[in-house]
Amino acid sequence: MSATAPVLVIGAGLAGAEAAWQLARRKIPVELWEMRPGVMTPAHRTGLAAELVCSNSLGSEAETSASGLLKDELRLAGSLILATAEGSRVPAGRALAVDRLLFARAVEDKLCGMPGITMVHREARELPPGRVAVVASGPLTSPALAGAISSFTGEANLFFFDAVAPIVLADTVDMDRAFWGSRYSRDERHYLNCPLDCDQYLAFREALVSAEQHPRHDFEDSRFFEGCLPVEELARRGPDTMRFGPLKPVGLKDPRDGLRPHAVVQLRREDRDGRLLNLVGFQTNLTFAEQRRVFRMIPALARAEFARLGVMHRNTYVKGPQVLHPTMESVRRRGLFFGGQLTGVEGYVESTASGLVAGIGAALRARGLEPNAFPVETVIGALCSYVSGSPSPDFQPMNANWGLLPPLPGAPRKRQRLALLRRRSLEALDRFLKVSAELPA
Repeated sequence: MSATAPVLVIGAGLAGAEAAWQLARRKIPVELWEMRPGVMTPAHRTGLAAELVCSNSLGSEAETSASGLLKDELRLAGSLILATAEGSRVPAGRALAVDRLLFARAVEDKLCGMPGITMVHREARELPPGRVAVVASGPLTSPALAGAISSFTGEANLFFFDAVAPIVLADTVDMDRAFWGSRYSRDERHYLNCPLDCDQYLAFREALVSAEQHPRHDFEDSRFFEGCLPVEELARRGPDTMRFGPLKPVGLKDPRDGLRPHAVVQLRREDRDGRLLNLVGFQTNLTFAEQRRVFRMIPALARAEFARLGVMHRNTYVKGPQVLHPTMESVRRRGLFFGGQLTGVEGYVESTASGLVAGIGAALRARGLEPNAFPVETVIGALCSYVSGSPSPDFQPMNANWGLLPPLPGAPRKRQRLALLRRRSLEALDRFLKVSAELPA
């Protein structure tokens, strides 16, 4: 291990864990601070690194999706999070979903067993002066540190509400009113479908619209991130909004009558053994009593028991275009990097990617070298370019998507275009990793 002074990484979530791993891979010693379990958040339940508090799905692995390409990029870059997810996955069609407890334990074990990483359970209450650091404290950054970040950036933090979906016990679902099947996969055991006819759907929507919600705190407003809307908010936006969203029946036929249902609620395995099922797309801010009442209006869930009810919490992120370089380094202070959802990326794998970029940049800076921006032809680079340079006056978090990548010359057909974008990305990343992301011997 190098004699270089340890880099401080604040937060052992997905981004912080990835940043610490990338630093240690490059022989840079790391102090990885995590305030849990001594100081908990409203959403976490353990003190483990990389605990997933929303869905257990890391998104699509399909080659035709930007999320799938991002995962391939992270694999190529030696991502801890991707490698660990693959070792703790559960069936989820074309998505990469994990048993969240197995996953978190495995990440923690790998971090603790990695030479050069020192885990410290301590709350960071200020930005560390005079040392290279990565701040990856997550969307639930503690009030003290959030205040320090706000003072440092000169801007009040932005925030949005992120909602967690309920989980039901699988053996309490009425299987006579449900069927297994996937919209886009031949494997019919990945999703459990709970159909609703037209009258059932309309009654369910009306109950969602009128149900009681948890009160907001004084410091919270009513802004939502459009990519993660509560199901009751979707219901308010129109009678068929949910049927074009999480309740869409496209690609599904009820084996009892061979017909496509009017609407379908999908459940996905939450654990490897399939004892827990997540209501897909059912992030919610309804009160616990209302969740039990309203969600049991779904015929297959009439007697369902809930292992976890939905919760909603404030997510904090900085105004990246005013605060960050594409390397995730602060524009105001050399050697201070940010990673994860705090940067304005949205999603588990996107957070991992920004943590990887911050960790590699911090390793270079710790050796007195200049960090390099990832190629914008890659999803990793395009995401970092967006959150550090978006011209939008109403900056909001961003997921991986094809629209972030520079266009190809000509006008190839969609399938050919996606294949060309994928090849261009992986080739550009391979060159970058060999030349610009490693420390000289």
